[in-house]
Amino acid sequence: MLLTLIDGQEPAPNVLALAHSLDLPVEAVLHVTSDGADADDADDVAGHLTDELAKQGVATLHLIRHELLAGYAPEAFGEALAQLVAHLRPAAVLAAGTDRGTEIMAHAAARARLPLATNCVAVTGGDPWLLTRARGGGMLLEEAELTAPVKLATVAQGAAAPADAQAVDNCAVREFVPELLPELARTRVVERTAGRGGITLATAPVIVSGGRGVGSAEGYAVLEELAALLGGAVGCSRVATNNGWRPHSDQVGLTGTKVAPDLYIACGISGATQHWVGCTDSKAILAVNTDPEAPMVARATYAVIGDVHEVLPAVVAEIRARSS
Repeated sequence: MLLTLIDGQEPAPNVLALAHSLDLPVEAVLHVTSDGADADDADDVAGHLTDELAKQGVATLHLIRHELLAGYAPEAFGEALAQLVAHLRPAAVLAAGTDRGTEIMAHAAARARLPLATNCVAVTGGDPWLLTRARGGGMLLEEAELTAPVKLATVAQGAAAPADAQAVDNCAVREFVPELLPELARTRVVERTAGRGGITLATAPVIVSGGRGVGSAEGYAVLEELAALLGGAVGCSRVATNNGWRPHSDQVGLTGTKVAPDLYIACGISGATQHWVGCTDSKAILAVNTDPEAPMVARATYAVIGDVHEVLPAVVAEIRARSS
């Protein structure tokens, strides 16, 4: 049996796809609290999840329930998962390679005294597992082997394209109550600030991203217009953040957000390694740049050699004309 860790309110399609490819029965794990309003919310999430998991061929959802799991306490989450692993003895545990998923798995691995393979883009089952891992921010691929009584791994964003799984009639819910000491909650989230609504860099199917070539904060108006027409989001390179043109939350790159949209439109971005690392998982990249020798132009799927402020208005006008 293989466990998949649910980080948030939805199962990660790429994690489930990779899990099913290993020809093991797949079950899911969700941390929930045991009292207060959070408990009611958790039960609502679990109820929604069972329907979705059944469609994805997952027959069992394990709820790890404890009062210390309210909010987010990584040490408590990791210890709770380690105890469930000891209880169930699965062949493996997979999680999405998000900040939170990786943090929980790292704590669980340390407490269970097991190795953890992070950022896997491909896994071949057997003993040992044969892994392909993204290293160096995604610029290098490492071939490795993983041998352990229970194999723990995180799946890189964009790895293992979602695939149709054989649905099951229903997903049963089983509760597991770990024994957690109060000090495990010494590191925890105590306050949350609401982010901007709508599409985010992590979920956008199209990202229109600008760099030095955009020229100013005002220059992003046409990028925002194009992103709105395409149902996407606006990103930027580090120079735009450093110049105060865009907030850090918009930054794509090694020190920003790693993205994997269907289409990444890089406008006036030279394509330094740090930025390329952040967008390299995009299914297609369109570069708009005045420099035909720019690294982003050389690496892109498609390229337009021209001024962003001439090219994008023409694209916007054409889209509006075709939509009218």
